[in-house]
Amino acid sequence: MVMRVIMNKEKPKRKAEDNESAIDDPRVLHCTYRFADGEIIPYALFIPSTYDPCVPTPLMVSLHGLSRTYDWLMGYEGFLDLAERDSVIVLTPLGYSRGSWYGSRKSNPFSSQSEQDVINALELVQEDYNIDEDRIYLWGHSMGGSGTYHLAAKYPDIWAALGVAAPVPTSRDNSEVLKSFTHLPIVVLQGDQDELVEPTRIWVSAMQELGMRHEYIEVVGGDHSLVISQNRENMERMFNFMVQFQKGVISS
Repeated sequence: MVMRVIMNKEKPKRKAEDNESAIDDPRVLHCTYRFADGEIIPYALFIPSTYDPCVPTPLMVSLHGLSRTYDWLMGYEGFLDLAERDSVIVLTPLGYSRGSWYGSRKSNPFSSQSEQDVINALELVQEDYNIDEDRIYLWGHSMGGSGTYHLAAKYPDIWAALGVAAPVPTSRDNSEVLKSFTHLPIVVLQGDQDELVEPTRIWVSAMQELGMRHEYIEVVGGDHSLVISQNRENMERMFNFMVQFQKGVISS
């Protein structure tokens, strides 16, 4: 007789570093909530000083890159100054862990949780603040760009406009992904010295073919990271593109 022993695979676990923060800025609120599985998940908020609970306020959901902390984008050069200028609330969710791709890579063990965490954090902010439902924006850098494509395709009716910086596409069938949100304006920022420049150009060509409202900013000499994280001008160009739009209104 041959006895077979079936070993149960150990369920992957989040790491302690997933809840670590990096931005020490008094303007940034570090918050937590309890996920459905009992895990305590952090997210960060910026609330402009002009916020009035009686007035609907725009919200910008911002997705970090691979291995970065949940509040990492709060430290991008000029980002919070722009949000203060235009009275925009900023939300930076974790995505359940630092590297779970916001649902855009189904092979990731936390794929569904990562996507759901973004939606959970969004709903929490909508409960706690008076959010203008017609001016909710979504953007991301690197892995966050991939998450932006995915979440835009899956929840196209939430967003007013999109932004991706040095995105890491996880699907070669760009036209099928983009067809899910052809109505959404999108700004794409890409450094020409980044190895992802060719895939980005292909995606932008597909946007053009589909007649999407888009702006492509290719930065000569630009890399993958500093092209947006430490460049106030590029951050402002992306920010300004998004905030001009609101759902149901055609911008000139």
